[in-house]
Amino acid sequence: MLEITDRVPDYLGVDEEGNKVFLSQFGDKKVVIYFYPKDSTPGCTAEACSLRDGMDELVSAGYAVVGVSADSAASHKRFKEKQSLNFPLIVDTDRALIESFGVWGQKKMAGRSYMGIIRTTFVVSSDGIVERVIKKVDTKNAARQILDNNS
Repeated sequence: MLEITDRVPDYLGVDEEGNKVFLSQFGDKKVVIYFYPKDSTPGCTAEACSLRDGMDELVSAGYAVVGVSADSAASHKRFKEKQSLNFPLIVDTDRALIESFGVWGQKKMAGRSYMGIIRTTFVVSSDGIVERVIKKVDTKNAARQILDNNS
């Protein structure tokens, strides 16, 4: 998993509309790159809605937000429209970005093990350096967790 002081590539991927997304397009803002397991699931919806609802405060504090999962563009579009999300969702069906950040790994649920996205949030400086890694994401309070600087 990427750690504090690691460098993130400028090119992040393509969003739900087919637009290329680059860190550099956010100017001098810190970019919150959050990785989540699946569109329209309870925890992922709570996290996305927390970020949506906290967007004004996040922007005022100098942040931009980008979500990433392995879901398709069509799935991201439905999720974004249904939840009125106000930030891009990167389509990473080949898991290139997910794996480069080190958030693809073994998970356990209901006694079974499987491979999947480990919910993690990275705060990246405008020059592409990881400043914070939030490994224990509070899905219902994701925006507040970023703003309060609690990793």
